[in-house]
Amino acid sequence: MNPRAPGKDTVLIYYTNQVKSLVCYSTSQVKLNCWNCKQPLLDKPPFFCMSCKVVQPPEEGTCYFKIMDCDYTFTLDTHKLQQRYLQLQRSLHPDNFSQKSVKEQEYSESQSALVNKAYNTLLKPLSRGLYMLRLEGMHIEEGTESGADSEFLFELLAINEALDEAWTPEEANKIGRDTKEKLAELTKHIDAALCKGELQAAKALLVQMKYYANIEEKVKEKLSRFM
Repeated sequence: MNPRAPGKDTVLIYYTNQVKSLVCYSTSQVKLNCWNCKQPLLDKPPFFCMSCKVVQPPEEGTCYFKIMDCDYTFTLDTHKLQQRYLQLQRSLHPDNFSQKSVKEQEYSESQSALVNKAYNTLLKPLSRGLYMLRLEGMHIEEGTESGADSEFLFELLAINEALDEAWTPEEANKIGRDTKEKLAELTKHIDAALCKGELQAAKALLVQMKYYANIEEKVKEKLSRFM
């Protein structure tokens, strides 16, 4: 439970098997109307008007988890995410609106681009975790070593040196397997930290994940050279 004492406008947050975000679970009662027929928009977020079937403009600041209809959790169902992505793009793709008004074409392009961004952000654990921290008001600056101690950085240096000196695909694959195991371990720890609301711990673990994800990409590049 959120340790802050509840006040009149405070929402209690209970951590069970998934994180709760006030950003993604807004209790706002603001009602939107269709730009075309002025009828109320009932879906959240609204992609189309249920009355006149016209595409709607993106709702500014909508949480990616809401857009993709996913539980707000670090270990989300990526299969469900992919299905939702395909479903939305089939209906929102700009090609479907080539004969529509200029405004509808613009809105379909904006919605389609937003869906792409939401999907790509939530698909991979690292970008998903960083996004979840941003929703909670935390940000990891690119290129910083915040949260990475000297022992950890020395370990990474040794891994990178071993990768540089790998002369066979077998050697590179061994480093790749070890890195995947480390990323899987970090995923479990990050999920546990976010579920408990331990954001600083999650941030430190995500910094480590950034480094290991970088090594994973280097392994792929190294293997491509052997082909």
